[in-house]
Amino acid sequence: MTAPKAHILAIDQGTTSTRAILFDGAMKVAGVAQREFTQHFPAAGWVEHDAEEIWETTVAVCREVLQARDIGPEGIAAIGITNQRETTLVWDRASGRPLHRAIVWQDRRTADICTALRDAGHEPAVTAATGLLLDPYFSGTKVKWFLDNVDGARARADRGELLFGTIDSFLIWRLTGGRVHATDATNAARTLLFDINEGRWSPEICDLLGVPMSMLPEVRDCAAEFGETEPELLGGPISIRGVAGDQQAATIGQACFSPGMMKSTYGTGCFALLNTGDAPVTSQNRMLTTIAYQLDGKRAYALEGSIFVAGAVVQWLRDGLGVLQAANQSGDLARKADPAQSVTIVPAFTGLGAPYWRPDCRGAVFGLTRNSGPAEFARAALESVAFQTRDLWQAMRADWGAEADTVLRVDGGMSASNWTMQALADILGAPVDRPVMQETTALGAAWLAGMQAGVYPDAEGFAATWALDRQFVPAMSEPDRETANDRWKRAVQAAMSY
Repeated sequence: MTAPKAHILAIDQGTTSTRAILFDGAMKVAGVAQREFTQHFPAAGWVEHDAEEIWETTVAVCREVLQARDIGPEGIAAIGITNQRETTLVWDRASGRPLHRAIVWQDRRTADICTALRDAGHEPAVTAATGLLLDPYFSGTKVKWFLDNVDGARARADRGELLFGTIDSFLIWRLTGGRVHATDATNAARTLLFDINEGRWSPEICDLLGVPMSMLPEVRDCAAEFGETEPELLGGPISIRGVAGDQQAATIGQACFSPGMMKSTYGTGCFALLNTGDAPVTSQNRMLTTIAYQLDGKRAYALEGSIFVAGAVVQWLRDGLGVLQAANQSGDLARKADPAQSVTIVPAFTGLGAPYWRPDCRGAVFGLTRNSGPAEFARAALESVAFQTRDLWQAMRADWGAEADTVLRVDGGMSASNWTMQALADILGAPVDRPVMQETTALGAAWLAGMQAGVYPDAEGFAATWALDRQFVPAMSEPDRETANDRWKRAVQAAMSY
């Protein structure tokens, strides 16, 4: 057996799979286990997850990675949890059973609720308190939908029988045997119910959405004590000591602790965060203001831009069109595209995120010729991610007043593609830094737990361990860059008009 308390176990509960990553005392990956789970699409624009399946995969991967390394609970100093944000669950306080499948962050069923609230003039007050916009993306209107549409839910909530939580809260509840109903500040900040200025749940917004405050979890620091696991789950009790939503965990994992540092994560979607320090910055360009992390009771804020479709556009090429056999072929195929063609894909499969916030918009392809083929589609798909990133980059820099030499740190599955990262640098007109450690989301959660447990260094010491794998430097001329970005903007306007 491993020496006592030498490892940290990170649970990375994502949109399409659950992973357990074991980190050693030097913050290196010592083991990984992963299981995918089912995506449910019960109606157009609806996306759901079975919370019981998420729970089962979570326990399974934790057991698997520990057994593979022959490590028992005595070898784990702490558990860190990072999770898909905004995905919403309501469960029975007594039994812990969910009332309904989880409503996923991508789900658009509450668009009409958001429109009605916006038309009634509520968005300015909601944005002032939460830093967010009235969009189906966030948890608050999803909770309202649960209470309004699941038989008996509102009456039971009013009687205090139901609990609300994002995925982290549900896992904490289950792992601790129902003893702890808690979340961290970063997940709370994505619910549309949390006042990020006051650091508390907003009674006014809860009342506006009809959400009883008795349903809400306690909000704690990202590095804090979240209880111990039930002994029978993993062979003995293990303390949960770190929690952060996936994008904030990646920001921490990229060591973006200083104001002005920015990271962008490329997974199913793309999420860029710019650290703005201890004061929230109100966006003039429809970016979100959110909490980057909260340590020792002190909040650091960020501007965030969300792209709903990034890696998902490559999955569409593979699974929807059959253009690819494997996602990692996209860069090689894009390299073969005819440079004389200007095919543009606007991948608004579930609407457009920041800075447009158009849930009604749908995907479109422009510039097709008789000679357009798989290579041109691959290039347009990958370039669409770079163009969308530039939209966020420009908006956040305008809000923040960033200097022209700002460097972007990238992570996530798509960042492994050299072709895509070079295209990103070209279209941004700025350098792009890819770190050696690609497991930045899990690393962020592990560092929070390890730092709280006293086995990992403080933020300054952790930042000193960040290492560069490769920097991508712009190679495109400024006229070509402007021409390409003008083409993108015209395509977006056309898609929104349609």
